[in-house]
Amino acid sequence: MSRGALTGAAVKADAYGIGLVQASRALYEAGTRFFFVASPDEGIAVRAALPEDTHIFILNGLFPGAAPLYVGERLMPCLCSIPMLEEWLQACLSRNESLPAALHFDTGINRLGFRLNEAPVVKRMVDQLGYSPQMIMSHFACADQPAHEKNRTQLALFSSVLAQFPNVPASMANSAALMTGRENHFQMVRPGIALYGGRAVQGRRNPMAPVVTLEAPILQVKEIRTGESLGYGALQTVARDSRIAVVGIGYADGFFRHQSGTNSRAGGRVVIGNQFAPVLGRVSMDMIQVDITDLREMPKPGDMVEVLGPNISVDDQADVGNTIGYEILTSLKGRYSRSYVESPTPSNS
Repeated sequence: MSRGALTGAAVKADAYGIGLVQASRALYEAGTRFFFVASPDEGIAVRAALPEDTHIFILNGLFPGAAPLYVGERLMPCLCSIPMLEEWLQACLSRNESLPAALHFDTGINRLGFRLNEAPVVKRMVDQLGYSPQMIMSHFACADQPAHEKNRTQLALFSSVLAQFPNVPASMANSAALMTGRENHFQMVRPGIALYGGRAVQGRRNPMAPVVTLEAPILQVKEIRTGESLGYGALQTVARDSRIAVVGIGYADGFFRHQSGTNSRAGGRVVIGNQFAPVLGRVSMDMIQVDITDLREMPKPGDMVEVLGPNISVDDQADVGNTIGYEILTSLKGRYSRSYVESPTPSNS
């Protein structure tokens, strides 16, 4: 999709819950040499895991007084304020070396970034030292909504910044932006959620294959009678004699309470034996109840159910929980036993 531009991988937040070291190694093997993390400790972990030709950007910028750490670990801050730039340029002077860093400009998301009216000041500061930044970057606020007017506004503002820094590589595209227009690509794209199988663009088919399969064990199978309720708050009663399976997963494991079922609202689903089984009642800390009455083959305790995988995507669960796939993935931590397996080699088509 981004042919002609370098691809840098966003592996912040433990690679969106996938596992920072394992995901970074897999992405390196696939050809990635540029990695984006949020904090220095994440950068240090990537540096320790990958070969020397890896380039690591710190999206949260330069922490005050931390320039020696960044230099020692060969981390590149995404500088986003005048004090950050001053500290980094001072480090360059003290070492008589042009230490690589990106300049991050805020084009309308109002998070990190130089204000646009600071661009002339930034330009003057770097020119005075003859410093050439590694990259000029910004970030879209609404790229997941391709028709949103703010995308065009931000792109125009970013182009006006780039005009003040000729011949410096640029980067603006996250997963959604790289999928929705080549004009967003510049010299480097920075996908995140798409690398991990999640949906990046609202209202479009997700072209990415699932990365995570999540299974949880059945703890008990039991029968309940018409009119009986399930779970805390007695939010759901069954309208027929039913058989349920109690499954060992709950909100402590990233299966959110918003995925609960009630008498007025369907909850999340799991898959047992290639059939869907709906969640009944409120999600507990450690378990859920699912309806297995209509399954062709009755499961037994110890059988595993699919919570995420080929039949239920991370976005399917997120939609039920009124959230986004990012939050589902980054909440999968703690009690899970993890196995990493080789994925099939993709075709070039």
